[in-house]
Amino acid sequence: MQAATSRPFAERQPVQTVAIAGGKGGVGKSNVAINLAVAMGSSGHEVLLVDGDLELGNVDRLLNLRPRHNLKHVFSGARQLEELVLAGPKGVSVIPSDSGALEMARLSQIEHAGLIGLFSELPTDADTLIVDIATGLSESVLSFCRAAREVIVVVVDEPTALQDAFATIRVLHEHCQVRRFRVVANKTDSSRHGLDLYASLTQMTDRHLDVLLDFCGSIPFDPQLKQAVCQQQAVVEAFPRSPAALAFRKLSGRVARWPQPQTPCGHIEFFVERLIQADASTR
Repeated sequence: MQAATSRPFAERQPVQTVAIAGGKGGVGKSNVAINLAVAMGSSGHEVLLVDGDLELGNVDRLLNLRPRHNLKHVFSGARQLEELVLAGPKGVSVIPSDSGALEMARLSQIEHAGLIGLFSELPTDADTLIVDIATGLSESVLSFCRAAREVIVVVVDEPTALQDAFATIRVLHEHCQVRRFRVVANKTDSSRHGLDLYASLTQMTDRHLDVLLDFCGSIPFDPQLKQAVCQQQAVVEAFPRSPAALAFRKLSGRVARWPQPQTPCGHIEFFVERLIQADASTR
């Protein structure tokens, strides 16, 4: 994804932007983000994967990448955003974050908005942006979810995970005006198990919130996924016929069919200049 091979700005198409949220830690959010990106990359999509955990980023380690610079260097002014882009598996481009960068926890809403704005200047032909956001409800979580068109919430079969997923949905709805959430059930025993988790979360939101939950499928518990993590690979690449890999490919096909954004939302969002250009061209 080098600037020299990118198309002129006027020819670039709008980008589907997806934030992967999880509420609590341990639900497998980063694995969902990585494997969704690699599955889409292997099917011909130009994917940009961003480690949105500004304080405890780990996408580079999960993919055995060796970044020399990360988002901390962009905020310090030492590097440009395009200098961070790493070549990942199956053509996926990766923007790494730092791990243990306490100063990144103190960024203001304006500073987050500045980072999001930099993506409009990034010389890339990406058609899909996937952001692996942090756990919890920090300012970075709110900013990245507000700036993305789609939010995937990853849930597992634990009472605290469901409660935290509901809390995340409530806060994103009330503070970021997100109304539609895509739900992925992770570490499931069966497709029925995934549907039951979705039903439990829907019951919670129906009682308290005016939001739409869209079930996007289940990722089965799969020992080969853990083995792929130990090998620092996406399971889609390491074990392409494993149950988890097949489920991620099915999820990627579903995401690829989501309507592409064509007009700006009226607030700060990723690649907004492309949306402005697309909107103007239809008038």
